[in-house]
Amino acid sequence: MDNAYHCFTVTVEPRGWAFETRASQTLLQAAAQAHIGLPSSCRNGTCRSCMCRLAAGRVEYRIEWPGLSAEEKRDGFILPCVACARSDLVIEAPRAFRLAVQKE
Repeated sequence: MDNAYHCFTVTVEPRGWAFETRASQTLLQAAAQAHIGLPSSCRNGTCRSCMCRLAAGRVEYRIEWPGLSAEEKRDGFILPCVACARSDLVIEAPRAFRLAVQKE
């Protein structure tokens, strides 16, 4: 990616929620900044608790081989904790939830 600050839109289905992400940040980080929670635990691509399906778009991983089988990758599954957008995305994350907004 030429520009780490380039922004993409991520749509979370089936909720229909959307958020912006920079090319330099993981989908998990960007979702949290938009007050959208995606299940997670390890944040390094091994526990698989954040696994969801990429319905449209393209991602690139921060690690060489995230904790997905070749079949899962072929079937469109991704790990948002280590995936960065390389286009606008649609992800199927039925366990997504709204995060509480902290007041200052």
